[in-house]
Amino acid sequence: MSESEKLQKVLARAGYGSRRQMEQWIAEGRVRVNGVVAQLGDRVGPDDRIEVDGKPLAPVELKPRRRVLMYYKPTGEVTTREDPEQRPVVFERLPRLRVGRWIAIGRLDVNTSGLLLFTTDGELANRLMHPSYRIEREYAVRVLGEVTPEIIERLQRGVELEDGPARFESIVRVSDSGSANDWFHVVLREGRKREVRRLFASQGLTVSRLIRVRFGPIALPRSMSRGDLRELTQAEIEALCAAVGLEPEAPQAPPAGLRRGAAARRRRRR
Repeated sequence: MSESEKLQKVLARAGYGSRRQMEQWIAEGRVRVNGVVAQLGDRVGPDDRIEVDGKPLAPVELKPRRRVLMYYKPTGEVTTREDPEQRPVVFERLPRLRVGRWIAIGRLDVNTSGLLLFTTDGELANRLMHPSYRIEREYAVRVLGEVTPEIIERLQRGVELEDGPARFESIVRVSDSGSANDWFHVVLREGRKREVRRLFASQGLTVSRLIRVRFGPIALPRSMSRGDLRELTQAEIEALCAAVGLEPEAPQAPPAGLRRGAAARRRRRR
């Protein structure tokens, strides 16, 4: 074998979990290489057959380029690979990969639109989603009901939800129409299910629109429209990696065939 990588690194990149989790799986005997139970310290190459819990892993590509996509998710799409209700799924929009797979960095529920990131690097995805890294998520929220200074203070101090205490890092009113239907920008450092909606609901308020506008250092550009897709630049990927302590890769040419913005949307619909 002319080139090889540590088995746990390959599994993490494939999206099964963090390297530490993969080391645990290997120790538990859940991984086989060429039909033999793997051991900690094993290395694998392109010709090795890897199985996890009896299921084969796609062909291994050693040291592939780390890629990240930015997608402006519309409402009505679900962040799963398949949907039993036959609703549109976000993965249908993504370009095909020769090996590996796209991994969603967090989720947006079916009624939420905005910034959704995908990567080919499972370790990067796991770190960005892990609560210990406290990555900021910023949302534009339209709230039905009167949001008083006292409510803002409570939501920033913290309230008790059914799955534990929660709070906004910040709440900024961005419209003040005098009506009970204003826009706010809110920031969270965790990604619990429907957390923005539940926080406002705890104060008797209803979220009528919810758009994610930033994930960590990556903001949704104003030039993008719902359904648009583009590849992150090397500098943007490096900023994401720096936020979770991953080493950047050497620059490589972007893959051919992936267009940006509205042009990409038109190409997918043909």
